[in-house]
Amino acid sequence: MDELRTVGVLGHPLRPESTPLAQEIAASLEERGLTTWVRTGDAVEQVSDLPAGTDLVVAIGGDGAMLRAARVCAPLNVPVLGVNAGRLGFLTEVAGSRKWPRALDALLQGRYWIEERRMLGYELRRGAEVLRAGDALNDVVLGRGEATTTVWLETYIDRGWTTTYVADALIIATATGSTAYALAVGGPILPPELRNILVIPVAPHLSMDRPIVVSEGAVIDVVILPENRTDLSLSADGVRVAALQVGDRLTAQASLHASRFVRLRERGYFYRSLLDRLEPRHPSRQRPRRSLEPEDHHPPAAKSGLPSG
Repeated sequence: MDELRTVGVLGHPLRPESTPLAQEIAASLEERGLTTWVRTGDAVEQVSDLPAGTDLVVAIGGDGAMLRAARVCAPLNVPVLGVNAGRLGFLTEVAGSRKWPRALDALLQGRYWIEERRMLGYELRRGAEVLRAGDALNDVVLGRGEATTTVWLETYIDRGWTTTYVADALIIATATGSTAYALAVGGPILPPELRNILVIPVAPHLSMDRPIVVSEGAVIDVVILPENRTDLSLSADGVRVAALQVGDRLTAQASLHASRFVRLRERGYFYRSLLDRLEPRHPSRQRPRRSLEPEDHHPPAAKSGLPSG
């Protein structure tokens, strides 16, 4: 990341308490000689582009705030620093609103690294017309409406028919999304640096019930079949994008864009951070006093007829 000159601060649209925090962070940055802009309340939802020259965005909230900021910042390669003011905050970096001054010190002193997470590009077509197109950081989901009947989704990988899912929904997720909705329905955990795509049915009925891990360059197409007897919709990162009709085709593949998150922790943070949220904290599972150092790794002794030593 080049020298910081202009930093934007995004509050949370539904958390009024984030407004004074956003203003406080902006004031601190200005005292350090940086130019800032601030969006809070309803103005956050209206941010579809960034002011010219923005070098960094500070997003206040939980994972939803990070997803929102990533969709806006990724096309411009602008990194995001997340300050957790939500419930989970798995994507955020600063744990709680009281720790941001120290985080800003580390940032301005260059004690950080940039983590890139590949996004998922999608396009929804109805005949020759493109209804919607965009990027998602977590996933896109094709699911049913209020009715409880299953949906029928004809699925292709690299233009070749793969299977027809009969299920409650179908999740197409990135490595980042593997720890979100996909994880809740039994999908595998992928480290964030991978660029693979997951295809996972939700509650499949007499159809393919295993997640599929697709290579980075693959193209996934899903067609809405006439057998559907319920309303369907498409969502991206949990936000409803469009209602679906019979014959609609969704195309998804790795996006050209990657979200860029500012990290202050060590590079191996991912698994510990994830498991701290998933595992119960039993005494036998407490964190060891130190990390495993390279000299702690001992290769197995070579198998031979001679004694070792």
